[in-house]
Amino acid sequence: MSKRLLKSGIIVSTMTLLSRILGLIRDVVIANIIGAGAAADVFLFANRIPNFLRRLFAEGAFSQAFVPVLAEYQKQGDLTKTQAFIGKVSGTLGGLVSIVTLLAMIGSPIVAAIFGTGWFIDWLNDGPDASKFEQASLLLKITFPYLWFITFVALSGAILNTLGKFGVMSFSPVLLNIAMIGAAVFLSPHTSSPDLALAIGIFLGGLLQFLFQIPFLKRAGLLVKPKWAWNDEGVKKIRTLMIPALFGVSVSQINLLLDTFIASFLMTGSISWLYYSDRLLEFPLGLFGIAISTVILPALARHHVNRSDNEAQSAVDFRNTMDWGVRMILLLGLPAMFGIAILAQPMLLTLFMRGNFTLNDVQAASLSLWAFNSGLLSFMLIKILANGYYARQDTKTPVKIGIIAMISNMLFNILAIWFSYVGLAIASAMSATLNAYLLYRGLAQNNIYRFTKQSAVFFAKVFISAFIMGVLIWYNTPSLMEWYAMSFLMRIYWLVWLITFAGFIYFVMLILLGIRKRHLATS
Repeated sequence: MSKRLLKSGIIVSTMTLLSRILGLIRDVVIANIIGAGAAADVFLFANRIPNFLRRLFAEGAFSQAFVPVLAEYQKQGDLTKTQAFIGKVSGTLGGLVSIVTLLAMIGSPIVAAIFGTGWFIDWLNDGPDASKFEQASLLLKITFPYLWFITFVALSGAILNTLGKFGVMSFSPVLLNIAMIGAAVFLSPHTSSPDLALAIGIFLGGLLQFLFQIPFLKRAGLLVKPKWAWNDEGVKKIRTLMIPALFGVSVSQINLLLDTFIASFLMTGSISWLYYSDRLLEFPLGLFGIAISTVILPALARHHVNRSDNEAQSAVDFRNTMDWGVRMILLLGLPAMFGIAILAQPMLLTLFMRGNFTLNDVQAASLSLWAFNSGLLSFMLIKILANGYYARQDTKTPVKIGIIAMISNMLFNILAIWFSYVGLAIASAMSATLNAYLLYRGLAQNNIYRFTKQSAVFFAKVFISAFIMGVLIWYNTPSLMEWYAMSFLMRIYWLVWLITFAGFIYFVMLILLGIRKRHLATS
């Protein structure tokens, strides 16, 4: 089992790495043509809201509810029933998302007013940010169809993941990045504003991902005609699991929207600085946290479904798989935290400082990146620990925890408002840590999963290795002004050298402290 999980994890991580690299190139292009000013704020605003709903309807709550139920149908071994179930789910989910998408496109000014209240107030009073509200309303009409496309992409990806075909879904985001880069380079010179071209790029990226999935579903014999079936037994089960999961799995996204709402009242650039720092944080989060979470959810669901055959063994397999996921997060997340903390400004400067993105933007974004980074391990662990509930078809507990974390984030925002946009990042990290702790406590209290003594020793060794790595990287890293004086190629050289050196030191320390291949097994 551990070999299969590791192999699947490597496949997902490799595809995710390709996607993240292209995503960084995309962000470099975006930073170059729109910087961190008003146009950037508006585009990132119009991009974030459909992405938030994507997490609700697609990759987040839906996948967590759909995969365990699909595992039950697949266990029966009846392909016809499985096909009928998929058709009913796709038709019902597709119908709901179609309605939401159309309403959002028609009512885009209302959506912009709700989440960009500061701009809306300026528009009412003919203030300096009035144009932001008008442009945001226009861009939302273009970006919202992405929600429709990506919902079906997530559905097909969840189906293929349960069959062990993780590469297809992991590769799909590459197409979005290619579409946005193409729109920025080739379309923006011919539009009235670059943010309009980028919005069109999002639309095209969603369409490409949707079309890319179809041949793989057909080959698996699971490309079926959608059918509305609101009262179907399987659909009702997913609906029951999904409704509370809308909160439980998407708390971090809700918190980001709250941050966007508050940031619309702050200085110009606040939304952009939060975005660019969040994008860098998303690199390790997607590469490690989401990849490992994606791999273990089907495995956990199978262990839970098999409990009727051998309950004791299934419980052991479930705990071992959870523990493997946590250990992988510690192994990969801790060095990422130390690395980002030390190389935050060099990375931001190298990747984004050109065109309209200035040194002041680098320094401003680095402050929020440091704040976000303090919660990186918590963001990653949430992905793993939440699966311990969703695989068992328990969505009520995570939603209670999610609501607590969301309310806490609001309170943290109020307490941290004196630190402006940096305070918003601090609040997000604090609420994520609370969320992860409460998820773990619930699993431990119900004897579902406890952090083992062996994993505690593993954590200590990993922490020492990452800390020593961090000290050596800090000692060898040039000052910010030295980075500023370098050419672009020299900055790339230094970053590649430092990251390679960091990886070498880290793994040498792991070996010296006794970490071996057996420690990466599910036992």
